[in-house]
Amino acid sequence: MSIVTKSIVNADAEARYLSPGELDRIKSFVTSGERRVRIAETMTGARERIIKEAGNQLFQKRPDVVSPGGNAYGEEMTATCLRDLDYYLRLITYGIVAGDVTPIEEIGVVGVREMYKSLGTPIEAVAEGVRAMKSVATSLLSGEDAAEAGAYFDYLIGAMS
Repeated sequence: MSIVTKSIVNADAEARYLSPGELDRIKSFVTSGERRVRIAETMTGARERIIKEAGNQLFQKRPDVVSPGGNAYGEEMTATCLRDLDYYLRLITYGIVAGDVTPIEEIGVVGVREMYKSLGTPIEAVAEGVRAMKSVATSLLSGEDAAEAGAYFDYLIGAMS
């Protein structure tokens, strides 16, 4: 839920106008909107590169994942692993645009541990893949933009830990 929606819902629940502090937070949110969209556009435009490089980093760090018996062994399973990384990158761009982790939480985090456990996939390997995506994605951004995007990657990594 964006800061705008949260502020309105909270004010309405109390049958009051938005407070000066809430209006200031909304103003800041609106002002930073162009930057958040720019970050999401950069990451979306580079998604193939981010996924490919992150996958390579993951498979170098965790060769057990692509070895016989590993969850990403074979062409089809490797593609499935990369598809999952792409899914998480997409969720992170949603969070960045929203200026809030709610889309990541509601769409991608709820039940993630149980899902990977049932599939026999080590969640720490998935988190390592997200760390690798953070490294690649933030290298494509300016310092301030990288810090903004990095916080959403960190949120997802923390939720998987």
